[in-house]
Amino acid sequence: MQLKNKFDKGEFAVLAEMDPPKGVDTVNMMANALRVKGEVDAFVVPEMGNAVMRMSSLGGAMILQAQGLETVLQLNCRDRNRIALQADLLAANGCGITNVMAVTGEDPSFGDHHQARSVYDIDLLELLGGMQSLQQGKDMAGIELQGAPVFLVGANTKAGTEGISAELELEALHQKADAGAEFFITPPLFDLAAIHKFVKRIDRPHIKIIPTVLLLKSLGMARYMARNMKHVYIPDDLIARIQKAPDKVRECLRIAAETVGSLKAEGFSGVLLATIGWEHKLADILERI
Repeated sequence: MQLKNKFDKGEFAVLAEMDPPKGVDTVNMMANALRVKGEVDAFVVPEMGNAVMRMSSLGGAMILQAQGLETVLQLNCRDRNRIALQADLLAANGCGITNVMAVTGEDPSFGDHHQARSVYDIDLLELLGGMQSLQQGKDMAGIELQGAPVFLVGANTKAGTEGISAELELEALHQKADAGAEFFITPPLFDLAAIHKFVKRIDRPHIKIIPTVLLLKSLGMARYMARNMKHVYIPDDLIARIQKAPDKVRECLRIAAETVGSLKAEGFSGVLLATIGWEHKLADILERI
């Protein structure tokens, strides 16, 4: 439980997102993860992000764990009812997966199976509550378990996003914390000033805020996100910096590494590196930190 140990000691933790394949060929996933083994404390395995069908988070996490890599299993409310969610949690813990993260899950209209029906049997707070119930030795129906799991539980937060009320998001974060969440992962952050007001109002030693550092792949990607993703703020000077760089990919790698360094200097509990298909670039980012 390296991630929990780092949190308990107040040390900076490095997480990296590792999407399972859309298929059964896990060679690239394993190669990318093993390349940064020892430098990444845990790999967050998304549960079909953006409602795109892939190998499940549980399957991907089990494959990584079998190679001695610590993972964070992501579970969403969209795809399973309470029975299946609890079953997956027990299966995960039985396979040595102790870090879990609860998310709501995007609507299927965003993904590649538009005819799929959402489940949403329980909401996010109920899922977090269910995790706590399992750890106390009972399922959500109140029936005793033969052995209780132990989890480090996380959730997401919209802290630092444009157009989101800091007061309402603070209230939502405390509700999740009261339901058992111990660490919180933010959306992509490109400007630390955007989250300063929020973090000043929380008990940071007890609530672990993990900003996401998203690797920009190109000038076009940066411009597209700035124009079309209303809750993600990318400063104009950052876009100008990429535009002026002779090697734009190298500059994007440098920006990601500098952001990680700044977050560590600011006293955040850790960082999540998201490379969305460029997991082979994780080592390049880590070398620059």
